[in-house]
Amino acid sequence: MSRGIWGQGVARAVAMAWLVMWLMVWAGAAQAHKSSDSYLTVQVQGDQVSVQWDIALRDIQFAIGLDANGDDQITWGELQQKERELQAWAVSRLSLQRGGSCTLGQPSLQVDEHTDGGYAVLAWRGRCPQQHGALSLQYSLLFDLDAQHRGLLKLDLDRVTHSAVLGPQSGVMQFAEATTAGAQFVQYLWQGVWHIWIGFDHILFLLALLLPAVLLRRSRGADGGGGARGVSRFKDAGLSVLAVVTAFTLAHSITLSLAALEIISLPSRLVESAIAASVVFAAVNNLVPMVQGRWLMAFFFGLIHGFGFASVLTELGLPTGALVVSLVGFNLGVELGQLAIVAVFLPLAFVLRHTRLYQRGVLVGGSWVALLVALAWFVERAFDLSLFWWI
Repeated sequence: MSRGIWGQGVARAVAMAWLVMWLMVWAGAAQAHKSSDSYLTVQVQGDQVSVQWDIALRDIQFAIGLDANGDDQITWGELQQKERELQAWAVSRLSLQRGGSCTLGQPSLQVDEHTDGGYAVLAWRGRCPQQHGALSLQYSLLFDLDAQHRGLLKLDLDRVTHSAVLGPQSGVMQFAEATTAGAQFVQYLWQGVWHIWIGFDHILFLLALLLPAVLLRRSRGADGGGGARGVSRFKDAGLSVLAVVTAFTLAHSITLSLAALEIISLPSRLVESAIAASVVFAAVNNLVPMVQGRWLMAFFFGLIHGFGFASVLTELGLPTGALVVSLVGFNLGVELGQLAIVAVFLPLAFVLRHTRLYQRGVLVGGSWVALLVALAWFVERAFDLSLFWWI
């Protein structure tokens, strides 16, 4: 009796863990189109330094306010009215040191369009006290207001390319004049892991494909469980997951490499819209099975997701001296990030596979939520609209 009670308690605990994980994914997914990123490009040659900093207008509005008339449209005139305040705010959150503090001149102001909206572009030149030595960089834009904000850094230090994702835990970094191929590999490995972890559309697509992995469809006329039953062995679920992940990995590795090497290029809006459509299709297939081999879907749509993965490499840049090493490191990082997700998903799903909570709540309910979120993404990305108005 006590074992039965204990077993029920474990099942409830696992169920709660599963639901919490899904709520976290869905909460992040609803905001995936509104990730807060800035793009920082720094070139240092000797004691000469130039900086270009692209900051989203929506982030500036959030921090210091730009929309003077409250019409939800930020004009060039409104941006110019806040130019000095913007410059002072940005400069106070970035510092460079090479043998002492580098002095930066008065930044110029322009605007540019990224795939997720308008950006203010600050550009300035300056000098550092020394011509040689390591460069230290301190970045703190928006960390006091948004802990999820990240700065994507591309640094050219005496013709050696570095890249980094700057966050609250990595806002202060130091870069050497020269770097080894091993250091480049580790750097891009982490970038790949981080990119998959913050890519909620990629995660949602992967989870939508994996949800049925612990279930078998019952024959027509069988009752209960929504026409499905749990697999009998963990090995069966593992092989199903392995087929999906392998197909997805192979496909996106192909297009990621082709896009990163600039052999093939597709419009960003087309790629992002197609990624959203892939989540829609995967979710619908869970509700109304059309494609039995989920690995086929994983491969086909993985080709599209590869172009999405490549977008971050376009922003970070690939170092010419260690191009292959960095590309392999980033790709491997994406795979490690995926495996971490699978390692959390599969044991939980296997434990709950026989329950109504999983078969109806997680598989059916989760697929409906994924479908609705992805439809909203598709409309936003394809038609440049904003449906998540409350974010």
